[in-house]
Amino acid sequence: MFSKNKKDKQAQNNQPRAVPSIISADLKIVGDLSSAGEIQVDGEVTGDIRSKVLLVGETASIKGEIRAETVRVHGHINGQIRATYVNLAKSAHVVGDILHENLSIQEGAFLEGHLTHMSEKQLKESGLKPFEEAVKLSDDRVNLVVKTGAQAAPKAQDKATVAAKTAPAQSPVQPKTASGS
Repeated sequence: MFSKNKKDKQAQNNQPRAVPSIISADLKIVGDLSSAGEIQVDGEVTGDIRSKVLLVGETASIKGEIRAETVRVHGHINGQIRATYVNLAKSAHVVGDILHENLSIQEGAFLEGHLTHMSEKQLKESGLKPFEEAVKLSDDRVNLVVKTGAQAAPKAQDKATVAAKTAPAQSPVQPKTASGS
């Protein structure tokens, strides 16, 4: 009834929410970042990032592994993402594997890499903890570019141009015809 755990939870809820750490657009960092709260990256990071929440802005460029509870991507990432919740916005450009429990991809996002779904049940059954190691369900390579309906279908003249460019080249030497000589 009056347990210490309830008091601890109430004390945690009364603490003010921390302000996110922001890497501005003109800042370049070489090294790993770690935070128990939220990190917003608008600049360039070369290194691994660990946080509870990561927001990758449109001007951001990250090269390294990301481990977080929630990752929202609007910019560029080159590296593996391990997170419970992953959201790729239409401006996202990700080259790397994504290990996730929940994934959403908006129309227009670019993704090249492996997608691996991991569930809490599978993690518990295998004795694994989130962000330490994921259970791979699929190992299919994905090259994905989502386009709007108007952009998806090429125009008739574009089809002819593509066909002409991809047609085998004609040999400059013409075959000789049989003649009466």
